[in-house]
Amino acid sequence: MMIVNKEKCVGCGLCVKDCFPSDIKIVENKAEIRNITCMKCGHCIAVCPKGAVSTDEYNMEEVKDYDESEFKIEADRLLNFIKFRRTTRQFQDKEVEKEKLLKIIEAGRFTQTGTNSQNVSYIVVKDNIEQLKEMALENLKVRGEGILANLNAQTLPYKRYAQMWIKMYNDYKEDPKKNDKLFFNAPILILAVSESPVNATLASSNMELMTNALGLGTFFSGFFAMAAQGNNEIRSLLGLKEKEEIVTCMVIGYPNVKYVRTVPRKDANVLWK
Repeated sequence: MMIVNKEKCVGCGLCVKDCFPSDIKIVENKAEIRNITCMKCGHCIAVCPKGAVSTDEYNMEEVKDYDESEFKIEADRLLNFIKFRRTTRQFQDKEVEKEKLLKIIEAGRFTQTGTNSQNVSYIVVKDNIEQLKEMALENLKVRGEGILANLNAQTLPYKRYAQMWIKMYNDYKEDPKKNDKLFFNAPILILAVSESPVNATLASSNMELMTNALGLGTFFSGFFAMAAQGNNEIRSLLGLKEKEEIVTCMVIGYPNVKYVRTVPRKDANVLWK
């Protein structure tokens, strides 16, 4: 629950104004949190000028006071960082340190979630990556064969993917190391798992930025996420619960390619109303 230290509280009301579910009121010049409609979002902790609010549900040692020198990022520099990021499909034969993986997950953990549900979990795949790779490629091959065997107006747009999946599988079986077109011999996967596609996608976006900040490369394997859907063999290996779905699959490693500039994009389609 959320707790107010009445000795520290000065009754300024900032927490009341910033409480979206209106769970806080001022009683006798002190903040009082009812803990009835509270979402445990922590806005009251963050906004209190006296540090009078805490919680017994989360680790308060993680709370940091704002320091502009450590927290502020110059806007143009951040935009350039985003512009320079590239999808990586060439990886070095090099292990990724556990400390860096934990930092990537931290970037996901501290990403906002709807109603503060915090319902995104993470699976780090290393030892079982080859087994998952073969299972996913076989699944995609079967999907592809099914599409080609039943071409119609609905499946025709997927014809090129079907042909690609079959070729990926056959090439992989011929030479698994040379022809890995699913994970490209990357050493690590991080899977974002959730009942909420939106929450997991938001987390993954921040995780990607952290990956690049750590000198690593990544790409999102939509093919693997697709292969895992409804595949009991893959779900069992990963220990997924009934309603959990793999929303994103981040393929991670040290890049074996160096980019020296940004790339152009289409102009933004914006309506000002």
